[in-house]
Amino acid sequence: MKRRNFLQAGMALAGAPLWAQQTADEGWRTFELTTRVEVLKPAGATRVWVPGALAADSPFQKTLANRFQCDGGSARLVRNEPDGLAIVTAEFPAGVKPALTVTSRVATRNCTVDLRAPGGGEKASAAELRHYLRSTRYLPTDGIVRETADAITKGAAADSDKARAIYDWIVENTHRDPKTRGCGLGDIRFMLESKDLGGKCADLNALFVGLARAAGVPARDAYGIRTAKSQLGYKSLGASSENVTKAQHCRAEVYLEAHGWVPVDPADVRKVMLEEPPGGRGPDDAMVRQARTRLFGSWEMNWMAYNFAHDVALPDSTGHTLAFLMYPQAETGGERLDSLDADAFHYEIAAHEIG
Repeated sequence: MKRRNFLQAGMALAGAPLWAQQTADEGWRTFELTTRVEVLKPAGATRVWVPGALAADSPFQKTLANRFQCDGGSARLVRNEPDGLAIVTAEFPAGVKPALTVTSRVATRNCTVDLRAPGGGEKASAAELRHYLRSTRYLPTDGIVRETADAITKGAAADSDKARAIYDWIVENTHRDPKTRGCGLGDIRFMLESKDLGGKCADLNALFVGLARAAGVPARDAYGIRTAKSQLGYKSLGASSENVTKAQHCRAEVYLEAHGWVPVDPADVRKVMLEEPPGGRGPDDAMVRQARTRLFGSWEMNWMAYNFAHDVALPDSTGHTLAFLMYPQAETGGERLDSLDADAFHYEIAAHEIG
C-alpha cells in the first residue's frame, strides 16, 4: 500500500499555514529547495538519506520547514541538535521503487561581522565551544595538524590573530583542484602529510577548521548548497540556474571571544582565483583581493546551510561513517552506493527564490 509521509519542522505551529513566512526582519530572502532521489538499480530493501535544512536558527538562516514525500516506503526526520543536523531517512521494501522527495524552505540574509566593533555577537556556551574544539576521526588536532597550527600561529596570542593567520595561510598555500570529485574528502591529516594541499571546499575549509581547533580556537564547517546567483558580482560564487544538483558548498565559521561566531570561507577565495572569468587570476588581482578581505567575516547568503556535522553515522545504516553529510546517500541490498554515481543513484536538486 502506498503511504505518504510529511513532516514540517522549524517554525511549524498548530494552526499555522504549511509554510511559515518570515516577515519581521528586513533583508531576508526566502528560498525553497527540492531534492528528489531515486535509486535506479535497487537490490532488495533500500534506504535513502537526504540532508534537511539546518536544524537551528542562526543570524544568517531561519529554517522554516523540512517536508518530505515517500511513496511505498516509510520515512522520518532525525535530528542531532549540537550540529544543527536534520536527516530525512527513508526505507523501502524489496519490489518498491525507491524514490524520496525532500523540500526545505528557508529564509536567509547576508551575514557580516564588524571585526572593528567587539561585543556584538551572541555568546556560545562552554559546552558548545568544547564541542567545536574536539578532535574527530576526519578532523584530528594532534600530530602534524597541531605542529602546523603551532607554526602558523607562532607569536599570535589573541584568538582573532590566530584565526586570521590560519585563514591567510590557507589562501596562500592551498589551491583549488578542479579534478577533485564532488567537494572533496576533508582528510586533513593526509593533505598535510602528503603535502598535497589541493582540493575543493570540503578539503580547504576543513583544513582551516582543523588547524583552528588545534590552535585552541573553536571552529566548524558549515555544509550546504548554493541557491542563487551572486548579487555581489562573482559569477563563480553562485548558482548558474535553478538546477543546483552540483552546487554543494562547504563554508566555515570560527568563534572569536569578542565577536561570537564569525563567517569565513578561504576556499571560495581560491575558487575566485581559479574560476572567476577570465580565470587564472593572481593574488594581486583586484577581485581576488576584494574576495579575500570580504570572506573573513562575511557571507553572501545565496546559499543554504544543511548542518555543521562531522563524522556522521547515518541512522539505521550498515555502512561506514561519513566525513560529512552534504549529498544524498543510499544503500540497497546492504551495500552503500556512491553518491556521485549517476548510473545507480540519481538525484536532482532545484532551488528557487519565493520572496
